[in-house]
Amino acid sequence: MKPKTIEYALRSTWQLITNMYNEEATKYDATMTMAFTLLCIDENGTPSTTLGPKMGMESTSLSRLLNTMEERGYIERKPNPEDGRGVLIFLTKNGTEKRALSKKTVLEFNNGLIESIEAEKIEHFYEVIDAIKEQVGKKQLIKI
Repeated sequence: MKPKTIEYALRSTWQLITNMYNEEATKYDATMTMAFTLLCIDENGTPSTTLGPKMGMESTSLSRLLNTMEERGYIERKPNPEDGRGVLIFLTKNGTEKRALSKKTVLEFNNGLIESIEAEKIEHFYEVIDAIKEQVGKKQLIKI
């Protein structure tokens, strides 16, 4: 029997979504995480130091990911002209194409959900998600 907890519902749903996106991404020599990274990179370049926090990734994992993406020709790194110690991440032509595909896929999934679930339920979903975020932000839920 599956536990009926909010955390379990969130985690198991996210795992299904992750598996779905990864299955789709493998068709295009990518992963869900790569696709998400491509969506987080601005056309004018994004400082590598802002990508980790934006994506909720540790710098070591992000560095490995960026190395792989650079090897596959999705991104290129250039010195930051405003900060000599920093690096800006840019999309290559191939990366721009992959980004467009990623955006299309995310929007198709989102629109498919909106079309198949009543608007009122979607509204309640966002209300609940916002309430969960607010409660988690208070950091007072776990009292051990």
